[in-house]
Amino acid sequence: MAKEREIKYVNRDFNDFRNSLVEMAKNYFPDSYNDFDETSPGMMLIEMASYVGDVLSFYQDTQLQETFLNYAKDPKNLFNLAYMMGYKPKVTGVSEVELTVTNTVTSSGADYNPDWDSTANISAYSTITSTDSSTTDFLTTTPVDFKFSSSYDPTEVLIDTLDGSGNPESYTLKKKVKAFSGKIKRVTIPSGSAEKFKTVTISDTDIIGVLDITGSSGDTYYEVPFLGQDTIFEDSANPPSSPDSDEVPYVLSLRKVPKRFVTRFQSNGDLQVQFGAGTNTSDDEVILPDPTNVGNATNQGVNRLDFAYDPSNFTYSKAYGVAPTEELLIRYMVGGGTSANVPANTITSKTNLIIPGRGVPGDITFNNLRPASGGRDGDTVDELRQNSVRAFNEQGRAVTLQDYTVRTLSLPAKFGSIAKVYVTQDKRSNTNLTDAIIDNNPLALSIYLLAYDNNGNLKAPTATLKQNIQRYLSEWMVLTDSVNIKDAFVVNIGVNYEILVRPNYSGRDVLLNCNLELQEYFKISKRNINQPINLAEIGVLLDKVKGVQTVQKLEITNKQGGTYSAYAYDVKGATRSNIVYPSYDPCIFEIKYPNIDIQGRITTT
Repeated sequence: MAKEREIKYVNRDFNDFRNSLVEMAKNYFPDSYNDFDETSPGMMLIEMASYVGDVLSFYQDTQLQETFLNYAKDPKNLFNLAYMMGYKPKVTGVSEVELTVTNTVTSSGADYNPDWDSTANISAYSTITSTDSSTTDFLTTTPVDFKFSSSYDPTEVLIDTLDGSGNPESYTLKKKVKAFSGKIKRVTIPSGSAEKFKTVTISDTDIIGVLDITGSSGDTYYEVPFLGQDTIFEDSANPPSSPDSDEVPYVLSLRKVPKRFVTRFQSNGDLQVQFGAGTNTSDDEVILPDPTNVGNATNQGVNRLDFAYDPSNFTYSKAYGVAPTEELLIRYMVGGGTSANVPANTITSKTNLIIPGRGVPGDITFNNLRPASGGRDGDTVDELRQNSVRAFNEQGRAVTLQDYTVRTLSLPAKFGSIAKVYVTQDKRSNTNLTDAIIDNNPLALSIYLLAYDNNGNLKAPTATLKQNIQRYLSEWMVLTDSVNIKDAFVVNIGVNYEILVRPNYSGRDVLLNCNLELQEYFKISKRNINQPINLAEIGVLLDKVKGVQTVQKLEITNKQGGTYSAYAYDVKGATRSNIVYPSYDPCIFEIKYPNIDIQGRITTT
């Protein structure tokens, strides 16, 4: 009976394999082979086998290493792992800048107001070129309409010249617009038969991304994070008749987009554009089973079962978007890099202004008062790893209270400006017991909001702003979650204090410095909803002001009615252990008029 072979599986390198083979030959073939001289043919075969084992072990380790984000080195594998974790790698960084745009117009009418009908209306993605050695092109991100003015996009009006009677003869209108380094290029994809998940590769240098895709039918294809997402955010101008059009210039809505695509950068800088799999003319709002498609290829033999039972054959809706058959025009952008970080006062050359219905007036100027910044190369290996982990942890959804807070504050400014956010579990009365007993609703959250008015003071959010927030959050909410958008309370307060001033100090100067410290402490940008007031902390703050010997009195008062908040507040009843707690849930303390509502007095005793 042959001996049972004892094989070792822990050998990793050439020497281990060699020694193991020699030992095996000595143990199991002592009578057949015993020439282990370094120059013998047998040792040659043993070492050749050891060499093969060493190489295979190396490649096995390398392949395993390339499956882990922290250890992978091959750029192609790093990109694949990043996409698997929900992060889109950056192959170039665009340079961003704020441009000042001016338009000179004449006055009109008996009141000598600017002739608004002759003002420029410049479309987005107009090209302005730097005059430095790089001659970098910059694209405007939004339209520039001098006739339109709001708190989000104001038009500054300056008198330019006066006539002989001292009346305005011309005006200079100023606006601000964001721009980024980039150039628009085009590529045409010919029509053809429907192809599931059709993929097009764009090869170029410093590709930023796809601007838009238009079919020969005139329909637009929309970019989505993944093909299973069939909705996008869409904005429309808030009508001037709306009471909050000045504060909320745009209304956010969700739009279903059956014609959609995704983009994916390759490690060599190429950009892949992938379309959907639907080949039917019906919308992809629902997934509907189509049993007639199942097994339709089984007559071709078992070798075609993978096709017959392709999951896409179970549906006839465009569950992943439309597979295009028409000719496509893809406009994409290139640019970025460190060379795009041009100095100030250099982005002045009007290369390609898009002005609907008009030529390019000579009275339009552009300039960047500050240098452009942000231009850089793509992600480094370390950045790719860190950003991928961050994206994976975020999961593209809102789960925790902090998630909802961050998402709410990330609402683009054109849909309304959020000043303060407070998120808590929704509460409701338990009618099965008594109204005094409150239950937490585990499936709902209450999001309390506040906005800023034109003076920087807090106010209740408008109906349009709350509507925009509701729609914005719907893209990240878990199916079982619901949110209730509510107004937080604003309690206006004042501060009265008395201090004893040290000898040889100007009482007026000391009092002024104390007021400045209190104004900074109560600055509304530093205050949060449901944040209490620590009187002891304020006392220590005043004690540190040069010239203050001691704080004799410190009092918080309620400012209510008139131009102040309508909410009354019992300071004494809400104070515990020298801490003033909010009397409304939730509320924020605000000093509305710091120069008036902070009153200090110098005492001599």
